[in-house]
Amino acid sequence: NRVKGLLDCGDSADENASEMAADGGSSSLQLPCVFSPKSRQFLALCAQDGRLRIWNTDSKTLHQEYVPSAHLSATCTCIAWGPCRTVKEGPQRKKRKSEAVQVEEKADLLAMGTAAGTVLIYSTAKGALHCTLDGAHSGGVNCVQWHPEESLLYSGSDDTNIVEWDLQTGKTRSKWKADHAAVTSLCVSPDGKLLLSAGHIIKMWDLDTKEVYRKFTGHSTAVTTLRFATTRPPDSNGLYFLSGAAHDRLLSVWQVREDGKDKNSVVSFTLTDEPQHIDLVTSNSKEEAVRLAVVCKDGQLHLFEHFLNGPCKKPLSPSCTVQMSDTKESPIPIPLLAAVLGADTRTVMLAYGSHLQPVMEKVEINTAERHVCLTRDVQTTLSLSMETTVSKVKTPIVNAKSKVLVPGLPGHKAPLKGTSQGSEKRKKDTDTKEMSIAERLGEIDLSTVSEKGASKGTASLTTDNFAVLLVQGLESNDASILNKVFQTRKEMVIKKTVARLPLSAVLPLVEEVTYTFVLSYRAALMVRWLKAVLMHHTSYLASLPDLVTQLGVLYHMIESRVKMFHKLTKLDGKLYLLMTQVSANICSVVHSIISFNLTSQELSLSHKERMSLSSPHFCSYTPGSCEAVKTQAEKFECCF
Repeated sequence: NRVKGLLDCGDSADENASEMAADGGSSSLQLPCVFSPKSRQFLALCAQDGRLRIWNTDSKTLHQEYVPSAHLSATCTCIAWGPCRTVKEGPQRKKRKSEAVQVEEKADLLAMGTAAGTVLIYSTAKGALHCTLDGAHSGGVNCVQWHPEESLLYSGSDDTNIVEWDLQTGKTRSKWKADHAAVTSLCVSPDGKLLLSAGHIIKMWDLDTKEVYRKFTGHSTAVTTLRFATTRPPDSNGLYFLSGAAHDRLLSVWQVREDGKDKNSVVSFTLTDEPQHIDLVTSNSKEEAVRLAVVCKDGQLHLFEHFLNGPCKKPLSPSCTVQMSDTKESPIPIPLLAAVLGADTRTVMLAYGSHLQPVMEKVEINTAERHVCLTRDVQTTLSLSMETTVSKVKTPIVNAKSKVLVPGLPGHKAPLKGTSQGSEKRKKDTDTKEMSIAERLGEIDLSTVSEKGASKGTASLTTDNFAVLLVQGLESNDASILNKVFQTRKEMVIKKTVARLPLSAVLPLVEEVTYTFVLSYRAALMVRWLKAVLMHHTSYLASLPDLVTQLGVLYHMIESRVKMFHKLTKLDGKLYLLMTQVSANICSVVHSIISFNLTSQELSLSHKERMSLSSPHFCSYTPGSCEAVKTQAEKFECCF
């Protein structure tokens, strides 16, 4: 029944899941999310705040976090794990031959392409930046790919160039122009001899000579995914690779033939949306099937299994489709972020939820069923993972006599949620000239009136007073104070007021803005406050563990309003055309009535007056006739 309910949701559920999978956002930009190779021990992803977070899939906790120094101007656009290697974690005692054991290779280096044209190499063993590769790209880096054997890295950029980096020296080893368009995807063959690059046209390069080996055309949009599906050499007609493009619901499989007759794709896999994350188990022979797991932009997982042995005319449907929802009576889809296949055909490692707080889980899926729906309580899972996380923030223990000092504003010394004690009385200083709340509210009224020009009073209320009033209104939950503060329309005053708020008042302000959004006549004003909060306090909001629950109501409210915008625009256009036609009809009726009245007046004139009308000196109406026509026109317009 739950699967049927999710399928009955139709396109609306797919759109919601797609937007949730992109985290509101943005939107069209896909956030990088990649599992580490082989053991799948780590999950690396970049969220909207620009930070690299590495999660441990075994303990389901945050392992490491890296904040690039220029993460606001150099957004991370792509992530790629390097080949597993032996990592020396520190000085160790030299062991005897009898004590020698085989050292396990672990995933260590992680390459991050940025919008500024640089490539950052991060080391998980060191927990710090290993090196920075820059100076070769003049545009943003769209894709990075490691060489499977040598210490080489390839990067594609908007400047249409491919750069081969030598990680031992940290310098450019080779650079060549790939195409006339931006390079959006790269893939190195398992043997390290061939390189696939794509913009709109897919090209296969010989890495020894840096010359084009083959060209493949068939996508109308930019190619976002390239994967080799087999490990067989290209001279045996057994080399296959697959490609996916933006806004394309098909994965195309291409065969590299020895005779060069490989102009069209041989197999197509049907999807429900644009592919976002792909994992596959390559085929080593014709008798071995290719296993494929594709997570689409709508948050669904599709599993395929196919023997690659020549062309297939009909597009192949997934053998199993996996969706996830919550445990409520009316199920809401939970977006899947990434998925990797296990050694067993039934085992899949899933990452779902939000990029800020993902949930990792290894599940067994019954692939005999075409549609599988997994139900999870995301809030309970998040709370359990947060309890097991080792926090580095120490909470001080204070007693009743301790005095708490919090970052605040000039003139505001009380904590936001401090308990008031009845035994302590507030001392009043007769020499101080600090304004009371009533005086500040009066100043707001005075400044509002002076903006409209109705009064010439001078407003002496400063931004600090606005911030203090806002904090006091949030503390006391006083609607009158909040309404007075929210009435301001000056963008600069709003920005400075929000910038001066203490961190403890940010979340109450967001909740108040969310509540006020329900009132349609106040929504336009609240947008300015929400914009200022997101500009100044995004990093603080992203650090909150329960951000998804706090901003969930606001997100869905904004989403519903945006969906109605297109319909309202159509209605506005229709009303404009209707009013234009009505006004045109009114003008034509007015002119016809005026001409009729003038004709009747001319007929009632005497013969002498008619002779005067026919004289050449009659070039205008007399004042009396003009006034009569004007009066009749005004009466007619009043009727309408």
